[in-house]
Amino acid sequence: MVKNKFVADYQINASKKIVFHYLSSASGLEEWFADEVRIDEDKNYIFNFDNEDHHAKLTSLRSNLHVKFDFFDPKIPNETDHSFIEFKLEENELTQSLFIKVIDYSNEYEEEELEAIWDGLISKLKEIIGG
Repeated sequence: MVKNKFVADYQINASKKIVFHYLSSASGLEEWFADEVRIDEDKNYIFNFDNEDHHAKLTSLRSNLHVKFDFFDPKIPNETDHSFIEFKLEENELTQSLFIKVIDYSNEYEEEELEAIWDGLISKLKEIIGG
């Protein structure tokens, strides 16, 4: 199946440290991104959406800058073309504005659907943070 790469930038009025907590911790992600987020004994994240578990490895983490989750199917351990979600925090030095760059590489939805989904998710995050 062909995967789509969705990339979007969202301005958010909050500090990197506050925003990063919501992008990288199970408790933060559970508030806006998934119905439930657990971490198993192997340190894999389990995101639950609509009563369906999605397993992911935290493959990249740079404090207050960047986080990446590679999704995998535990029943197919040798799969190589993983879907992933990546969050990057970027600051415009001129305006001091903070942006979340969302990179979603998956085969679940078309570009228009992903845009609507992410617009809704980031709006929810902004409401929680107040930014």
